[in-house]
Amino acid sequence: MSYTRKLRKLAVTLAILSAVVVAVLVVLPRGSDTMPPPAKDFEPSRHRVVAVFGATGTVGDGLLKAVMNDPDVEKIHVITRRPSPRIEEGAASGRIAVTTHTDYLDYSSLGEILPEVDAVFWAIGTSTRNVSKEKYGVIHVDYPVAFVEAWLTAGKEGDLSFHYVSGSGAKKDSSWHWAREKARAERVLFELAEGTKVRVVSYRPAAVIHTAERAGLGDSLMQFVLGPFKLTVKSTAIGQAMLEVSARGDEVGNGTILENTDILMYANGYSNRAASP
Repeated sequence: MSYTRKLRKLAVTLAILSAVVVAVLVVLPRGSDTMPPPAKDFEPSRHRVVAVFGATGTVGDGLLKAVMNDPDVEKIHVITRRPSPRIEEGAASGRIAVTTHTDYLDYSSLGEILPEVDAVFWAIGTSTRNVSKEKYGVIHVDYPVAFVEAWLTAGKEGDLSFHYVSGSGAKKDSSWHWAREKARAERVLFELAEGTKVRVVSYRPAAVIHTAERAGLGDSLMQFVLGPFKLTVKSTAIGQAMLEVSARGDEVGNGTILENTDILMYANGYSNRAASP
């Protein structure tokens, strides 16, 4: 085959692929317009006081933004190692109370805070590129487990919810270490909370889009390419889904795993409720 014919064949192939991509982008909806079932027992007081962990990260920043914008949340505790622009803004406005915390295996210093908290939004995490495999397990499994153990003994009554950010693809027999550890965290947390006043719900987002204040070209590209396949989710939408789920009580019970499309669905439910007169 001549060089010219090869070029022509390549051009035709690229043209066909481009046409398919364009067709997909035109036909498929961007994101999810699915709504959750009507709530059987919706009670916003289940997130009257919220604690946010990991608020400086990509997901955590969106969680904090969603919580700060919710009129039903009366008090926000941010437990953090370091500040961020949003944390500083919230602290200055009086919207959030900031507690500097460094040892995430010991929560004895939070003794006055834990009895107040109704819902915990947990987004502490890091990449496997940044730490050893052992340390990754400590951060993603031991940290949240130690917290839930402390919270269970804090004396808070009522329907409490712990919302854990896992990841799409988490699986106990995955070939990826991070996926196995995320799945292990889910299992241990679910078992720990079984039969207690705390229900643990796991969120498995796919590609996370930064908040508007942090968004860049990469976020736009991800949304353009992956959004039509429901493989993206805004970090604020994850927070909105957590607020919706916390208010629904046992309807979304302990041990529930929400995949990306589920997160989008509950975020839609939250947005629809917020827009209602």
